[in-house]
Parts: sequence; C-alpha cells; structure tokens
Amino acid sequence: MKNESNILLDRRAMLGLTATALAGSLTACTETTRAATQPAPINKQRFKNKVVVITGATSGIGRAAALLFAAEGAKVGFCGRRENLGHEVENEIKAHGGEATYIRADVRNESDVKNFIDQVAQKYGQLNVAFNNAGITLERPLHEYTSQEWDDVIHTNQRGVFLAMKYEIPYMLANGGGNIVVTSSSNAIATTEHRSAYTASKRGLVGLVQSAAQDYAQKGIRINTLIPGTTDTALVRRSVHMENVPDTVWELAAKQWAKSHVPGLERMATPEEIAAFALVLASDDHPYMTGAQMVIDGGKTAHAG
Repeated sequence: MKNESNILLDRRAMLGLTATALAGSLTACTETTRAATQPAPINKQRFKNKVVVITGATSGIGRAAALLFAAEGAKVGFCGRRENLGHEVENEIKAHGGEATYIRADVRNESDVKNFIDQVAQKYGQLNVAFNNAGITLERPLHEYTSQEWDDVIHTNQRGVFLAMKYEIPYMLANGGGNIVVTSSSNAIATTEHRSAYTASKRGLVGLVQSAAQDYAQKGIRINTLIPGTTDTALVRRSVHMENVPDTVWELAAKQWAKSHVPGLERMATPEEIAAFALVLASDDHPYMTGAQMVIDGGKTAHAG
C-alpha cells in the first residue's frame, strides 16, 4: 500500500510536477504575480437598479461574479448547495454596502430551482440578468463511469441550466427583456481524456444557447455562452485530488501544468478574470450580441484547430 508521501507525489505528477521542481521553485508564484492578473478596479455601475440571479455562486467563478455584480450596483440573488459558504458570500457583499440574498438550491432539483428564482424575483420585484454558472466535473475513462455518475454531471451542468432558464425567462418576458449568460468550458472546443461526461455537458450547452437565443431574440432577451479556460478554483483542485495540499505546492503545480497546457499565457485564469468577462456579456454594452460563444482561455484552444 502506498504511504501518504507517495500519494502526494502521484497527485503532483498528474500536473507534470516533479519533486526536483518543487524543491527549487516554491517561491515561483508571488503576490506581485497574483496582483498583475487581477482585472482593473471597477469604476462602472452597469447593473444599478438591476436584479441578477447566479447559480453556483458559493465559490469560484460564481462567487467572484456575485461580488462584482454587487459592486456594480446589482441586487444579487444567488444559490449553491453549501450553506456556510453561501452565507459568507452574502455577508461579504452586505459588509461592502451591496445587496444580496443567498438561497440554498440544488440545480438538479426542479422545485429547488423554481423556488430560488421565484423568491429572488418576488423579493426584488423583477429579474433582469441571469448568470447560469453551476457545474461539476468527474474525470475517468468512459466505461468506468456509473450511470449515476454520468447522470449527475449531465443533470448538474446541462439540465440545471435548462431548469434555470425555464423559470428565469418568464420573468424577463414580463419585464420586456433581459440578458442570460451560460458558463460552458474550453472543453467544448478541445478536450482531453477522462472528460466524456463533462465535455458532453458543456458542448451541449453551446447548442442549447444557440437555439434558445433565436427563440427570444425578438422578445428582448439576449443569451450568450461564456467559454472559460482552466481557472484556479476549488473545483479544479478537487478534480486532481489536491484540495488538501499547501497553497505553495498547489501554486507551483498549477504553474507547471499551465506551461504545457496553456500555450499562450502559460497560466490558469483567476476567478475574477472570468467573472469580469461574464459581466461584460451580461451588460448592455453589446446589444447586437446574442447566441455567441465567447472564449476567454489564455490561448489554450488557439492551436486546437
């Protein structure tokens, strides 16, 4: 049986990290580097007096988006399954003078989704913007998935977006329009082994948005797909079983992985970078854009064709 140190080395190897590199480069990711990757300070109020709903906002890209929407004046209603994290995000927004409501909901459960959307729209009197972002991944060779595991990924990533839009759109129609942004993935363009369920769900979202955008283009609702590259989130850490390693080990591992997997910028995105782009798509800055697939991946898929 492998001991704990060997297990950790195996995990590092998943990202192309060697023990020699670890020993010599623990200071590779500095605070200066982190600061240089953050979006410019917010100086707009594009969402003032607007109501925004976000799925999957207790961590990662969704959390960053909730904070940014609130900073730009939105009333933010968001959901997620982890109540402790949800209340933390809600309290953080309120501590900075924003307005937010966290409601526990599982996007796989239709009654949860309906209740979440209804509560937010009724509390704030309308619904203008939706960022349908909730998602999970499970990585293994196709034949090793159980049917339950396959369904869990598809139901969360794809059916969850369908359910959210099903209950968001009537409120937007009543308001005379709105903007919907759906989080897909760069795996919808170019993927790798062990991601059959995740890739199927994320490619399916592109088609869903292309069709739905045409359903509602003449009714004032614009729907676009956000296609982010690999982002430094808890989801990514969990997918490679490194959620419990020290941050310095993770940062170096992520940097080594990005050198061979992101040929452009050679780094993962920060959640704030992806969230900032989601706000661009959700705003009224580009009224001619609908049914689009907007890629922000640091050059990851530029060579895929």
